[in-house]
Amino acid sequence: MLRHLALCAFTFLFASVVAPQTPTTLSVPPDSPRWDLQGQAKATEYQGRKCLFVDGGAAVLNAFEMRDGVVDVDVATPATRGFFGIQFRIAGDGANAEWVYLRQHKSGLADALQYTPVLNTGLNWQIYNGPGFTGAVDIPKDIWFHLRLEVAGAQAKFYVKDLDKPALVMNDLKSGIQKGKVALAVLTGATYFSNFEIRTTPDAPWERRLPPMPPGALIKWSLSPSYDALARNLERPLAPAESKAISWQDVEAEPPGFVVINRYRESPHPRVSFANDFSKRLEPQPGMRVVYARTSIDSGRDQVKKLYIGYSDDVSVVLNGQILFRGRSAQNFRDPGFLGIISPENDAVYLPLKKGRNELLLAVSELGGGWGFICRLADLED
Repeated sequence: MLRHLALCAFTFLFASVVAPQTPTTLSVPPDSPRWDLQGQAKATEYQGRKCLFVDGGAAVLNAFEMRDGVVDVDVATPATRGFFGIQFRIAGDGANAEWVYLRQHKSGLADALQYTPVLNTGLNWQIYNGPGFTGAVDIPKDIWFHLRLEVAGAQAKFYVKDLDKPALVMNDLKSGIQKGKVALAVLTGATYFSNFEIRTTPDAPWERRLPPMPPGALIKWSLSPSYDALARNLERPLAPAESKAISWQDVEAEPPGFVVINRYRESPHPRVSFANDFSKRLEPQPGMRVVYARTSIDSGRDQVKKLYIGYSDDVSVVLNGQILFRGRSAQNFRDPGFLGIISPENDAVYLPLKKGRNELLLAVSELGGGWGFICRLADLED
């Protein structure tokens, strides 16, 4: 089964594996048949070392699964821009995983290093961002340096050059996968890997470290199937007959209030026309998908309440059958450097609530970087 490593660059085929039953240490040379080389990946030599070259591909370790363990590898990259790192706990079909990677063009900045879960083929860095997900690190150019990944239970640490102090501490791994394959993965940017070693360790307790759920967060939602966004009129509400015909799936927001649609629907991977041409940001984007999300708000009286909303990447807000808001918060959309990172303060809508039950409906469309939303009502009264 094919899976997307990221937005729409390439796909990989991951094979089934046989997991080791006892603690294991493997030193795997670059020319080993244990490597499943996918996309632009090959064994070669660089700066006098035998190594793996990857640029838009991956080297997947065959016949091996890891729950907890330590991955060590040397890397060198002559590229000025790119995304390279280690994928781990890759599910059998390859659609879900954890990925920690570096970005040469962000060297020294707060997001030079990034962790994201891969959920239903989609990266989710617009949803999971900040402490525990991004880190500052200097990325050497065209010299060998060392990476170490330590995975224990629902946490992980990533070291870059300095093995005494982690460059990133991942306090809560988000995919939910407890065991899977390991790969050296590069979205783009020539990268070389050598001296790869992997060592399993005894299983640590599985302890989640979730952030708190803020007051006013809207938690209980129902999701529709995924639709072609360009085939639907997102400027109007769903007709009652349309809503009744939909097979709704009940879900709950996860702390701090995110509804991560990629957990429930396969991520789309359109080629976004305005990614490199800001003038095209209002053009239709073929391949964009939309999911409807609905919840109810009970109000003790007629009142107007402020709804804080964050979303990726496009939303329509409908209350009691009336559309109140349309917005887009996609990467590069609001300005060429805009990242589209979700926070509950991305936008705000004033809801004219009636006494009793009110239906809030969102149409949330995805272009890339994480499909989801977060809603919080300010000072909700009974």
